[in-house]
Amino acid sequence: MPTESDERLLELAIEAVEAAARVTQTVQRQIDVDSLTKGDRSPVTAADYASQAVVCHILGTDIPVVGEEDASDLRTTERSFLPQVTQVVNDAGYEADEDTVCDWIDRGGHDGASRQYWTLDPIDGTKGFLRKEQYAISLALIVEGQIRLGVVGCPNLAASGADAASELTDGTLQYATRGGGAFGRTFGDAAPRRLSVSDETTASKIRLCESVESGHSSHSHSARIKTRLGATAEPVRLDSQAKYSVVARGDAEAYLRLPTRPGYQEKIWDHAGGVIVVEEAGGRVSDVDGKPLDFGRGPTLAGNRGVVATAAAVHDVVLKSVAAVLREDAAGSQA
Repeated sequence: MPTESDERLLELAIEAVEAAARVTQTVQRQIDVDSLTKGDRSPVTAADYASQAVVCHILGTDIPVVGEEDASDLRTTERSFLPQVTQVVNDAGYEADEDTVCDWIDRGGHDGASRQYWTLDPIDGTKGFLRKEQYAISLALIVEGQIRLGVVGCPNLAASGADAASELTDGTLQYATRGGGAFGRTFGDAAPRRLSVSDETTASKIRLCESVESGHSSHSHSARIKTRLGATAEPVRLDSQAKYSVVARGDAEAYLRLPTRPGYQEKIWDHAGGVIVVEEAGGRVSDVDGKPLDFGRGPTLAGNRGVVATAAAVHDVVLKSVAAVLREDAAGSQA
């Protein structure tokens, strides 16, 4: 069950993610999608760094942070972005000069070797952010290799179910503590609702949730898995850890992040927040081999291949279909 310390740290994590959401929303509103050139990451560059700076500042220095970004590029090759990043941070109400902003960002440069640390993705879903679609801010606390608590903020994810008629349409916030359940609410709403995964048990009715970008997880594999399951619903495609959020609240039964190349290692910040939210909502998460995800190996899931997150009732049947498709691939490559 959650301890008093867990509850205090959860409140701090929620404060940090909500602050980062406001920062990133401000930058995203200023993006002119039609004017962006191919490969232009300047808006997300500013938002990424500013988001990490604000989160690390709010979290303080008591617990180290393993973040996606560090300030080395800002100090050198991408220095032209530093005034913009600093301006975004100051506009959000956090008074800091350029050196201070870099110092805050660099608090996220821990290597994951401590007994306890935060792991942060300041903007998960770069292309979704640039398209003004789905992205997430994800923060989780790792203790002794286990996820202790997590917060996932999805500023553009519409509410569902009982929330659908709400006038509060400024995205959703989900959070969980180990043994304490998972909860969700809209940003700015102090009335959370307990999350629960789908109770669907029929394989043919499974709704798969997958990445928009096929480079993140093979769409052809997902289609073959869907065929094996006999599922007829179109895949729910979203960028970022918003996919975990959709599974956690029962709007899809399974999220597949299948290996796209041999040897690829998933980053812990891409999954930790979403994993605990799904698990505490009653779901199951494993790698494609059915092994629990191992968050005790530093910044990557070096001991795992891919990720399968599902409603608990369908985890085994989804894993069976995943295994069959991957075996077919292996046999084909040896032929």
